Parts: sequence; structure tokens; C-alpha cells
Amino acid sequence: MTHTLVQDEILGLFTSLVEGMRDRSPARVVARYAEDAVTCTLAPPLRNTGLDARDPDAVAGWMAGFEGPIAIEHRDLSVEVSGDLAFVHGLQRLSAVPVGYPEGFSMWTRITVGLRRRDGRWLITHEHVSVPFYMDGSFLAATDLEP
Repeated sequence: MTHTLVQDEILGLFTSLVEGMRDRSPARVVARYAEDAVTCTLAPPLRNTGLDARDPDAVAGWMAGFEGPIAIEHRDLSVEVSGDLAFVHGLQRLSAVPVGYPEGFSMWTRITVGLRRRDGRWLITHEHVSVPFYMDGSFLAATDLEP
């Protein structure tokens, strides 16, 4: 398999996330993760491991907190592959309307993903999503930044 085909296969996992969120399919979202995945998402706790990192019920509960579409957009994804290991980093935008709020939000985050090819299939083994914060003493999340 050529390097470009491998990169396309890996980027397909990000497409699967976009479609899984749009279709509100927790099973599709979590199918991208390895059984021993570690995730560091925007929501507490500081990290999730194993089954906690890929629990479709938890994803369904999170999705239930939004009305209408949940949109994910990726930008500037960089894919590096070495054998059965890959590393992706870039930017990700989440747009949604929380239940009970008249308006939605849109915010850009940083995303870093480690993957491993197992049994011929690329799976996420580590995912870290973060938002910078203002260093002015307020420590507020800098959710207003745009690329």
C-alpha cells in the first residue's frame, strides 16, 4: 500500500467522526478507537482509558446535550506514518446548539491523535483535544480563537 493510500485510510477515521456526529451515531464514533485507547477530551475527567474511552452510551449521553446537528470540521491535518504507527495533528471545530440555549456555539480546538494498525485496520490508541487558555490571570478558555 502506498504512503498516500495509508494517509487516506487514516484520514477516513476523521471523516467517520464527522459523519458519526452528523448522524448522531455513537457506535460509529467509538468504532475508531482501539480497546486500550486513552483519550483526553474537553470534558472531565482528565483522561479516559480502555472501555471508558470508547463507551457508546457515554457518547450518546453527550450527544443528547445538543439540539439539531453536531458539526465537526477538521483543518490542517498532518499525517505521519511509520510502519504500523501513525501520528496526526491539526485543528478541529465543534459547532452545536446546547439543549435549552437559544443559540449555538462554534469553537476551534487542537487535536493530536496516535494510531496503530492492528489486524490490518488503523485504530486510535491516543487522542488529545485541547483549548488554549488566556495567561492574563483569568485562566479562561480561549474558545474565541480561529485559525
